[in-house]
Amino acid sequence: MTPRFDAIGLVVSDMAASVTFYRRLGFAFPTGAETEPHAEAELPGGLRLMLDTEETVRSFLPEWQPPTGSGRHSLALRCEGPAEVDAVYEDLVGAGHHGELKPWDAFWGQRYASVQDPDGNGVDLFAPLAAAPAE
Repeated sequence: MTPRFDAIGLVVSDMAASVTFYRRLGFAFPTGAETEPHAEAELPGGLRLMLDTEETVRSFLPEWQPPTGSGRHSLALRCEGPAEVDAVYEDLVGAGHHGELKPWDAFWGQRYASVQDPDGNGVDLFAPLAAAPAE
């Protein structure tokens, strides 16, 4: 038997706020997901983004506590181009979400920005600065 990567799971404090945030980024959560204790959106390639409320996690792990301090993970979303990085960043910040890192031209060749979801998880936005040369 070989385990395979199937899903990314996040614990959320407010399901409605988290579903709204990720829908704004194009994640297709089903209608009514805002009121559920567990919600899933299928991702390209068959992976899933799963959201569970803190109460759901405590139902099987009563001693669970939210982490404190900065996180060590983020979701990285590739945009169509540098202008889309800027537009998505401005849209999310304009909707009241925390902009962690304003769009900039990174030395590794990407337009890059970072925002935080409602629970402080990092969501990185990136796009190549220039098309790769033809081989």
